[in-house]
Amino acid sequence: MRRWLISVVVVAGLAAACTSPDGAPTAAGDGRSIVIAAAGEPENLNPVLGYAPDGASKVFDGLVARDAELRLVPALAEEVPTASPDGLTWTAKLRTGTTFTDGTPLTAQDVVFTYRTVLDPKVNSTVASRFDAVADVSAPDDRTVVFRLKYPYVPLVQHLTLGVVPRKAFEGVDVNSAPFNTAPIGTGPYTVAEWRKGDRLVLKANEGYWGGAPAVKTVTVVFVADDNARATRMAAGEFDGTVLPPKLAKPYADKAGYRVVRNPSADYRALGIPSELPLTADPNVRIAINLGIDRQAMIDTVLAGAGKPAATPISPYLDQWYDSRATFAHDTARAEKLLDEAGWRRGADGKRSRDGQAARLPILYPAPDVLRKELALAVASDIAKLGIDAPVEATTYELMLQRRKEAASMWGGGEPYDPDTTAYTLLHSRYAGEPGYVNMTLYRNPAVDAALDTARRSLDPNARKQAYTEFQQAFVADPGWAFLAFLDHTYVLRDKWDGQATQVEPHDHGLVHAVWWNLERWTPKS
Repeated sequence: MRRWLISVVVVAGLAAACTSPDGAPTAAGDGRSIVIAAAGEPENLNPVLGYAPDGASKVFDGLVARDAELRLVPALAEEVPTASPDGLTWTAKLRTGTTFTDGTPLTAQDVVFTYRTVLDPKVNSTVASRFDAVADVSAPDDRTVVFRLKYPYVPLVQHLTLGVVPRKAFEGVDVNSAPFNTAPIGTGPYTVAEWRKGDRLVLKANEGYWGGAPAVKTVTVVFVADDNARATRMAAGEFDGTVLPPKLAKPYADKAGYRVVRNPSADYRALGIPSELPLTADPNVRIAINLGIDRQAMIDTVLAGAGKPAATPISPYLDQWYDSRATFAHDTARAEKLLDEAGWRRGADGKRSRDGQAARLPILYPAPDVLRKELALAVASDIAKLGIDAPVEATTYELMLQRRKEAASMWGGGEPYDPDTTAYTLLHSRYAGEPGYVNMTLYRNPAVDAALDTARRSLDPNARKQAYTEFQQAFVADPGWAFLAFLDHTYVLRDKWDGQATQVEPHDHGLVHAVWWNLERWTPKS
């Protein structure tokens, strides 16, 4: 669950004498430069290690990319790769004449190096699990790449958005600590001009880009973690745009010269419920928590209407795979009954306990995420009405992971491309106890495992649909999470550019996605 660049601010400026006395970027008026301030900072800029795996990275290109409708289109490949009839071989042919920004020609060996390095167990790649099905990658000639799979895996083509890196840049160096990770070389529309860790990232247009030189020549990403701080700096005129919680964006709805843009997303907010805590080890208690949460009220109030209710990680935007019957009604009477039957009974003070143990579920959220805080407080209020004590604590992502056996946490994630990426590592038991942002609740459900395995290996769309239906039904019968809502991402943007196109967004919606996912195609308004 990558979390850097979760929220972003765009600022025109910096290119031509566009800094304030303290070095902070300020707005410029020509539209040829733009500054993006993000809530989080990437650990690196290397696709092999996990940077921008779903494309739109600005610095790299994948074999394929996505258009505004999320359809796969050729990028470094001259056509979208297709599978052999048995689903075990995928072949890509590279476009001719593509070079990295240092002038080195792109060859199939660079693609082979990229994917083999992702699969290398010595490399700390956060996207390796996406390629579990890949047995080998080879290059029979300089323009042809062949993926050989261990088993059929239809979603592979969705993952070929991963940026391709030049193998030459890693000769004789450890990929995990290579200088490339902070000063990369790609084939994309922008190059990295400067990265001041903890402050900003500056990109310059690649004038020789195979897709055409961008009209926006300078992009600066400023790292601003606090939602309120970004809102304050936006109001002060420092920025040209930002993604903000809906309530903070509201003042701009009628402000001349600004646009409030609301983009749909598969980005969920969800309460990860610990499966080994005595209170929540019982599936019926987890069902009761789900029934006790008023999702629509949260959307109406906390999200100011900018979202859709969630019950599983499969969003309505994955409409082919989405089961609209897999839901949780707001039913406090049934929730109370389930808690009573599980032995958690109310005392004179209205709070529940069992065998002298209080029904207590701490809820953690990552500071300073205002939206997750408000959602955590809303969940705590709802389940307190059921007699469960739910103190809310601000903490870090790292401590949320460390405390996953003893506390619930407010997480985010989700993609609109294929349900395998959204659900498999989050809920399959093979990832329970693994390090990192996989199966954070230690959830184990054999029916869920079986359905997810069937869906990822099936070549038949109807069989996949049936498997994902079975997965969603099995999950709501034994939920390991309380999925709350799929957010609409809300942006405030100065009305200075043409070329924006709406795209259903993933969880990661910073520099690489969001309203500026196609920034290289923007043009300043005359």
